[in-house]
Amino acid sequence: MLKAIIVEDEYLAREELNYLIKTYSRIEVIESFDDGLAAFTYLQSNTVDIVFLDINIPSINGMLLARNIHQFAQPPQIVFTTAYKEHALEAFELEAFDYLLKPLDEQRVKRLLLKLEAHATSLMAEDPIQTSTNTINLSRDNRIRVMPIDDIIYAEAKEKLTEVHTKEGIFIAPYNISELVNKLPQRQFFRCHRSYCVNLKRIEEIIPWVNSTYLLKFHHHPTKISVSRGNIKEFRKIMSL
Repeated sequence: MLKAIIVEDEYLAREELNYLIKTYSRIEVIESFDDGLAAFTYLQSNTVDIVFLDINIPSINGMLLARNIHQFAQPPQIVFTTAYKEHALEAFELEAFDYLLKPLDEQRVKRLLLKLEAHATSLMAEDPIQTSTNTINLSRDNRIRVMPIDDIIYAEAKEKLTEVHTKEGIFIAPYNISELVNKLPQRQFFRCHRSYCVNLKRIEEIIPWVNSTYLLKFHHHPTKISVSRGNIKEFRKIMSL
């Protein structure tokens, strides 16, 4: 059973979230706190799987607490619960599991709880070596999506951020393309160009192009991406061309 704590200084909001968790999941809420420092002290000597975390709390605000939690050797999943949309990108940079806006929507919370349990189950079923690259957190419309890496088609550099194109549309990764590539399994993803990284599993067709290079066509996606001349040799080796 997954264990969670709630960090929320408003009594009614804390009770509502506790009720929804008990109603729609098997997650056990083992403690609740109305103060960030008290929660941090507890987490230093106790292990939990999930922290439901408000941002505007006394002593240590939710963002500072999340940054400290993020440094743990085995950090719990963080779900922010807040009335403020403007912190979504910062939450995403901390690799939060999700970002719930108040007032809480019952069906939205229900879907989140199911996703938390499903994610935990998938991690338990995977080889421990592979779990760190099984999913990646991406952002769209002030929400954080835990995206299976197999669903990524390609990524494109956009200054300090990276656009990640998936079968569900375009999402944002909060790091540059080099940092993203380092988070993805090398056997599946290839940096074919300075600005592009592609999912080798998603390539449908390799089209000969100018200067002995190639254009890559993907399953169920209209964009074609070139392989730069500097990466041709490695690409041919990987694809047995």
